Parts: sequence; structure tokens; C-alpha cells
Amino acid sequence: MQAEEMRLDGNAAAGILRDLFATDVTAAFATCKGCGRVGPMGTLLEYGQAMGVILRCPSCDSAVLRIVRTPGWLRVDASGISLLKIPDQ
Repeated sequence: MQAEEMRLDGNAAAGILRDLFATDVTAAFATCKGCGRVGPMGTLLEYGQAMGVILRCPSCDSAVLRIVRTPGWLRVDASGISLLKIPDQ
């Protein structure tokens, strides 16, 4: 089978994306891109403001996850996570 025959658009991933985003990720393990610390998302330190939330690594204080709510959108910057492992229920 050729690569072009196996390629689908992103809608084909709807099921796994629903599984990913419809779960409590506080038990998921995040690897901090700054220092390599691995730990549950629930152990990150939250700095909440009216504009959004920043979750920081308790080891190196790097911003691991940023979430901002804007009109009609929820914006997520997960660039501080090098790997996220979510328990599969």
C-alpha cells in the first residue's frame, strides 16, 4: 500500500481526539520540556489570572501549559510538554 493510499484527513482521528480531550488529565504524566521532570499534571503549580491559567513545573518553574479563554475559543499552548502520557481507561 502506498503512503498516499493510507493518508486521510484529520477527521479520521475524531475518535481518538475525543478520547484525548474528554478525559480528566490531572492523572496524566507530563514530561517538562525545561528540566525533564515527569509527574502527574495535578502536581503542576497553577498561576491563574482573569486572562487564563498557566501551569508551571514545580522543579524548574517553566511554563508547561497555558490555557486562555477568548470569545468563542479555548486556546491551549502545550509547548512546555515534551511528552504527555494519558491513562487509557
